[in-house]
Amino acid sequence: MPKQKLKSHSGAKKRFFKTASGKFAYRKCSRSHILVHKKPSRMRRLKETGYVTETLTEQMRHLLPYD
Repeated sequence: MPKQKLKSHSGAKKRFFKTASGKFAYRKCSRSHILVHKKPSRMRRLKETGYVTETLTEQMRHLLPYD
């Protein structure tokens, strides 16, 4: 009998993606509305891609086994 496939975590696959180097990355929050009072320096910081830390990478591999 064939081995069953693992399910990806549906919340994680909407929020995280794997880079070419194998790291997990995500888009930063607070960029969709109420943008008038946010400083340009803060907006520049929020534009950057966020990366999952080394300590949480193993947990991400369990959440997204096929990415």
